Amino acid sequence: MVLGREQTGLGTLRSLRLAGIPAFVACPRNDLVARSRWYRSTPGETPWDGSLGQPGLNALEHLPFDRCVLIPGRDDAALWAADLPSGPLAGRVLVSSSSRATLEVLQDKSRFGQFLAGTTIPHPRTFTIRSEADIGSIPFGELDRVFVKPADSQAFLRVTGVKGMWARNREEFNAIWRDLAEQGLAAIAQEYVPGGADEHYFIDGFRDSRGELTALFARRRVRISPPDFGSSSYCVSVPLGETASALPGLTELLDLLHYRGIFSAEFKRDARDGAFRILEVNTRAWWYVEFATRCGVNVVEMAWRDAQGLPVKAAPREYVVGAGCINLQNDLDVVFRHRGTSPTPVWRALGQWSRGHFNVFRWDDPLPGLQVVWQDARDALLRKLRRLSPGNRRPRRKPTVEAGPIAPPSQQEAD
Repeated sequence: MVLGREQTGLGTLRSLRLAGIPAFVACPRNDLVARSRWYRSTPGETPWDGSLGQPGLNALEHLPFDRCVLIPGRDDAALWAADLPSGPLAGRVLVSSSSRATLEVLQDKSRFGQFLAGTTIPHPRTFTIRSEADIGSIPFGELDRVFVKPADSQAFLRVTGVKGMWARNREEFNAIWRDLAEQGLAAIAQEYVPGGADEHYFIDGFRDSRGELTALFARRRVRISPPDFGSSSYCVSVPLGETASALPGLTELLDLLHYRGIFSAEFKRDARDGAFRILEVNTRAWWYVEFATRCGVNVVEMAWRDAQGLPVKAAPREYVVGAGCINLQNDLDVVFRHRGTSPTPVWRALGQWSRGHFNVFRWDDPLPGLQVVWQDARDALLRKLRRLSPGNRRPRRKPTVEAGPIAPPSQQEAD
């Protein structure tokens, strides 16, 4: 049972399909995943739309299965699923998951920063903010750059529409923090690790119930959209050896937390000393989970086996390297709309697209990709019509530059 939406849910479903595992999906009927040829809604008069809490428990309780494995694709879903093995559905609904306490340490960026401070694992300097007095103790003069990072990424994005906010000085940070506090959003201050977007690395993998790392898959970000601030639009698989100095810290972290399940850890190589500094860890399937599967590392199948207490066969460390994966919707934006700042000329991007994997469109499952094209075309047309509407025409004026640009920092993955 896939408990996920959009690209993550789609990649999880396809990974199960590639392993020959029958699957159902709990998501809204109009979701991208529902366009897949392999999509099957949950049985019953009213298919489960993925709602959590009591509606989710009711949906699971009435499933006509003796047992099912649940694979979450969202932060809140992962937390909710972690409680199932100790609840009334224990034994019927199986999950390969860490404890809720472990997931909360990794998902709450404030707690994650505090946890890392007690280890030797390289990480950016992070400051927990509970009051304006805490902001006063941030050594802005010692840090390269500082940005406001959410404690709860999912809630922050839902309310603000962004994943972080630049703060050029203490006064600007104070103003941003007050506004966030009024909306009930907790945040931390974090030092921005120097280096370009292509210094971001991801180590994705799986740790089973015995504590064995049965999968490790490394990839490097090449482009993000929008440039400097945004989400990965093109990444490539790289040998594990390229991230060798990051592996001891990651292994230590997972051991200390007794982690179990799927993970995706993000690092940035510091331009000052070459250290791989850990930024965050996703505790679930992620946008590019199908890409890992296509390269020979199917962590979704591992989660399915581990949840049932079956042996988990380790994936080869010599997976396919040099393969690319494209989020075409975002990559078109960075390559064409931001050509002046794009690190890749158009001709090279076209070659990468012709050889790479797409995380939505596939010839053997085309409808999800076609839906994205249709939605983008429709939205572009509606924007143009609104601009042409007489009531929306405004006289041109010289643009002004406002202080405190707000945007999602490139240190974070959209997924």
